Amino acid sequence: MSSGKIFKFHNDLDTDQIIASQYLLLPSIDEMKEHTFESLDPDFPKKVKPGDYVVGGENFGCGSSREQAPSVLKALGVKAVVAKSFARIFYRNAINIGLPVIVCKELPDAVKTGDEMELSMTDGTAKANGVSYACTKLPPYMQQILNQGGLIASLNKEEA
Repeated sequence: MSSGKIFKFHNDLDTDQIIASQYLLLPSIDEMKEHTFESLDPDFPKKVKPGDYVVGGENFGCGSSREQAPSVLKALGVKAVVAKSFARIFYRNAINIGLPVIVCKELPDAVKTGDEMELSMTDGTAKANGVSYACTKLPPYMQQILNQGGLIASLNKEEA
């Protein structure tokens, strides 16, 4: 189990709020990541530390299919995104690049930005403020894909 700080966001958070379209023209994810959540929390890239968590409500990552949205979160060191539910394309893009996305129905309403959380993806539990919450438990094959850096990296290893 790894512990990190929570950065909490609202329901229906769209990919344009994660990384605005005007920054998609920047040449690299490293440059784009400095603008993550700019419209909601301009200091987010300075505050988030490797191992921290993003927590959202329903329909996290809705909107466009830009894979840069999960990529900037991963590049900033976000350990996982925990939400009540995810937009399908965001979920797929996150798995493709190796960013864990965990469904946890009760936790988002019980926490706030700054709270500490421990997440065990193998047990399917998250713990915050002394309370343990049931989350989606990743099947072993999905955990293996994430451990290899995502579906793309996993497929590339198989071809080698």
